[in-house]
Amino acid sequence: MSRTIRVGSRESKLAVIQSEMVIDAIRAYDSSIDIQLVTMKTTGDKILDRTLDKVGGKGLFVKELDRALLAGEVDLTVHSMKDLPAQLDERLPLIAVSSRETPYDVLVLPEGCTAWDTTKPVGCASARRAVQIKKLYPDIAVKPVRGNLQTRLRKLDNGEYGALILAQAGLHRLGLEERIHHIFTPEEILPSACQGILAVQATKGFDIDILTKFHDADAWDCAMAERAFIRALDGGCSSPVASFAQLVDMNTIKLTGLYVTEDRMHSSVKTMICPRTDSAAYAAELALRMKNEG
Repeated sequence: MSRTIRVGSRESKLAVIQSEMVIDAIRAYDSSIDIQLVTMKTTGDKILDRTLDKVGGKGLFVKELDRALLAGEVDLTVHSMKDLPAQLDERLPLIAVSSRETPYDVLVLPEGCTAWDTTKPVGCASARRAVQIKKLYPDIAVKPVRGNLQTRLRKLDNGEYGALILAQAGLHRLGLEERIHHIFTPEEILPSACQGILAVQATKGFDIDILTKFHDADAWDCAMAERAFIRALDGGCSSPVASFAQLVDMNTIKLTGLYVTEDRMHSSVKTMICPRTDSAAYAAELALRMKNEG
């Protein structure tokens, strides 16, 4: 008798594409497994008239998926890892992460435009992006933008914004890379923690072997260091902190962290090199040191 796995996902086109990447990996492991995709609209998808920090933060993108997991309505859930809150429900551990897609932020212009109209606001979905783009371009107006990627692009193309800042990974997965006008380096805009990585959650005891062909140990170690930095600062959706880890070699990680004071008047960026095996502890120590230094 074949086994059935129900995969929970947000219902956006990008979320479905990302969940199908997990499904394909499970099928590559065992083609006899029957896999069902279960999509749902999260609270974060429903509330679009306010920024996330006003309505509860990143947890709004996982609340319904977590509830479905705990209720036994799905067997695992798939997320963009950057959308996961810093603190997770310990009953729902992370069981696998994908290899990292390109992690950078990009500038996107209205369709057909080749020059950035800086008289219109630039649309940002996070405080992290807003703080950094204002440092690069102090005279640019920044305006919040909500909705899935296609909704944001539609608002841009309708003339509401002069440009958007988006994740390159999402555009790539949707086949929309031709919309990219400029790719920001980490020195210009430090990416969100875990940007470009997909995460899979399940209840304790789930058979993780079926994700053998999906899980990436390098991305896992970088993600754990990045999340440790954010968690040490109580970083959430309303917080502009950021962290970005890269493997220097098989035993060493380079981590860059962004700390912004509560009043957002001052910011600092620091980089450290540390052993891969203890990178999460080193990342948390760096975060606290930066906070103490102000």
